[in-house]
Amino acid sequence: MTPLHVAVASHYLLPVTGYGGTERVVVALVRGLAALGHRVTLLAAPGTRVPEARVLEVPPARLTDPAADLDALLPRDADILHLHFPVRRTLRRPFVQTLHGNLGAGGTVPPHNIFVSRDHARRHGSDVFVYNGLDPGDYVFRTEKDDYDLFLGRLHSVKGYRWAVAAAKRTGRRLVVAGGRRPSFRRNIRYVGRVDGREKAELLAAARCLWMPALWDEPFGLTTIEALLSGTPVLGTRRGALPEVLTPAVGALCDTLDEMVVAADTIHTRDPSACRAHAERYFTHLVMAEEYTRLYRRLLETGRLPPGRPAPHLATAG
Repeated sequence: MTPLHVAVASHYLLPVTGYGGTERVVVALVRGLAALGHRVTLLAAPGTRVPEARVLEVPPARLTDPAADLDALLPRDADILHLHFPVRRTLRRPFVQTLHGNLGAGGTVPPHNIFVSRDHARRHGSDVFVYNGLDPGDYVFRTEKDDYDLFLGRLHSVKGYRWAVAAAKRTGRRLVVAGGRRPSFRRNIRYVGRVDGREKAELLAAARCLWMPALWDEPFGLTTIEALLSGTPVLGTRRGALPEVLTPAVGALCDTLDEMVVAADTIHTRDPSACRAHAERYFTHLVMAEEYTRLYRRLLETGRLPPGRPAPHLATAG
């Protein structure tokens, strides 16, 4: 098929420093599209440097201004615009947008919107989604693990970090907590603050498991695939997209803290190579870019977005 010219728009400075889950997905998508042979123009904050794309520097306030003429910012030969911030109106040029978070109560879905998991789409009355993906080359793979569990993410109640802490207190197992805002922890719990780059990759690769005890409906849960690409199994809850990302071969899904404490005893028996293989098959930047390309072409051909394709283990689930 003829390669596309895709304009990708993000109001962030790219690549990100710190966690920045959405920003990582945008860069991974640009890389994936370029690797598939498509031409990519990236509209992003001044200072952005992503070598796989031609960068057009646009101040964030101009990009996100409700009155901005986004069509005028595009190269004339761009086939489609892919926005990564919400736009509540229809544009003159073909476009799609990805909602990376959850809408508040009563929020309306923006036009031509793509969600990031089947559950995310269902909860907003849609069936259009593409799973997130990351570049495996950004992560370290290790089969030999150190004797600690890892929690990585925002230290917010909905992320469930208190469950990981409570389990460590109950069992005495070593826990490393990486994220913002320093809490007070016991001796067997080590707080390392915000991590990025090689430090984060090493923490993920050496961990016995990643705790993902989400207490809200995760749109996707990007740290799960960061762990899997590192060969590290995931201990999660049955919330949001986690049942779509995790299978029994690469993790454990629970409903209560007590269940997670029990599952933690055997989580390390998962094969690190199986964890990496699962993520490489379903959740890489190339897989994500291929699926977005399918949606781009369908929209350009028919004016409508097709349904997403669920993870194989859920294809026949209700």
